[in-house]
This record gives sequence, structure tokens and C-alpha cells, in this order.
Amino acid sequence: MTTPWFTSQRPNAGARLRLFCFPYAGGGAAIYRLWPQSLPSEVEACMAQLPGRGTRLREEPFTNLDALVAAVAEAIAPLLDKPFALFGHSMGAMISFELARRLREQGQPQPSHLFISGRRAPQLPNDDPISYNLPDAELGQELLRLNGTPKEVLEHPELMELMLPLLRADFSVVETYDYRPGVPLDCPLTVFGGLRDAEVSREQLDAWREQTTGEFALRMLPGDHFFLNDAQAQTLLLSAVARDLYQLLKRST
Repeated sequence: MTTPWFTSQRPNAGARLRLFCFPYAGGGAAIYRLWPQSLPSEVEACMAQLPGRGTRLREEPFTNLDALVAAVAEAIAPLLDKPFALFGHSMGAMISFELARRLREQGQPQPSHLFISGRRAPQLPNDDPISYNLPDAELGQELLRLNGTPKEVLEHPELMELMLPLLRADFSVVETYDYRPGVPLDCPLTVFGGLRDAEVSREQLDAWREQTTGEFALRMLPGDHFFLNDAQAQTLLLSAVARDLYQLLKRST
């Protein structure tokens, strides 16, 4: 791949399917660095590297989901020459869902499977308070409450100074999202949630079933909102994703 938008630690020209993985707010491609070794050998994991992080640290991050998805759709188009699936956690789930809808609007290939993780169904009302414009100290307290930012970062003023603009931008992407009703997708949809996630309830996850006419599955895993960073939950998550991808490959032979 030659695009800065996606990176693959194990490029696989012979892969029969690509899995595109999108990060949560403040995260980058490194979130999924261990995934390739746990997926079927015929699957190429393509980790999204969005502007403002990692190798694209000097680029201005997006603050609006529509604009971000439009840019991702353009960048991903040359990579849709093989069957593909989308995975996203929290903010990444919103990107994955709206990307699938945008690709459909553009007459592009559709995902063979959509994996949604740690995010309420988009049609549900969002009553969460706005936080992207909070003063630095209050935003830091919100990050501490969410438990998704390493403690060593929260306690390091220089790192926080570097991270806060990105986190504000990503929080703006999430908090200014305006869902527009549309025709449900027709691909299988698997939703993952954390059993101790105080941000997203099981009922809010189950409501995703309205967004597809295909097969639907809800799988609850141990952990809080950032369960995919927990070793035990990540093992279970990867096992479930690998199983679904293996079934996709099996059906396509």
C-alpha cells in the first residue's frame, strides 16, 4: 500500500480479504499492532492512520465526521479490489458505519462484514455532555474518568500538551455527529461491548440490529469501555473476529 491512510505490518499480496481497522478517539494504527498475527493467514489487516497522530502527527486532525469519512472514502477506494471488512471501536465504529454508507452512495464495493465495537447505535439520541471545548484541566479529568488514556500520559504535562489538540478534534468528530436516517446496510453486522462499560449499555449496542438486513450478532466481553486494550478481552475479541472472517473466506471458496 502506498497511501499514508493505511498501514499493514504484514503486507500480503496473496490475501483474499482485507480488514480495515479504525481507532478510538486519540488512538492511531498502533492500537491494532498485534492483530495481524491472530487473524487468518488469508486476511491482510490494514490499520487506519488518521491525520494528527503517529506518522501523520504534523497534519491537522479532522473535527467533523462527514469530512473525515469523505477523505477516508477517497483514500480507501484503490484498496477495494478485494473483498473487505471494516472494524472500528468507539469513534472508529462511527467512521466504519458511515464509511460503509458513503461507499454504497458512491456505488463502490460494500463490506463483506461490519464489526462495531464500544459504540451505541447511531439512531439513538446522544445526551452526553459536550467535552471537546472544556478547559484543559476539566478535559483532563474527563480523560481520567474514561480510562482510555495511559496514566503516564495524563501525568506528563508535555505529553498532554501534545495530545490535547488531537483529543479535542476527535471528541468534536464524535460529539458533533448528526445521524441521518437511511436504508439499512445488507452486510452481516457484529457488535462488541464491554460488560463493565459505563458509557454504552447492552441495550444501546443491541439497537445496532436496526442498521442491517443481514445477520446480526452481539457479543459482550469482560472489561470497561476500552476492553479491547485488556489482554483477556482482546484475546476473546480477536478470536471472535477471526472466526467470522474465516467463515467469510470459507463461503467465498
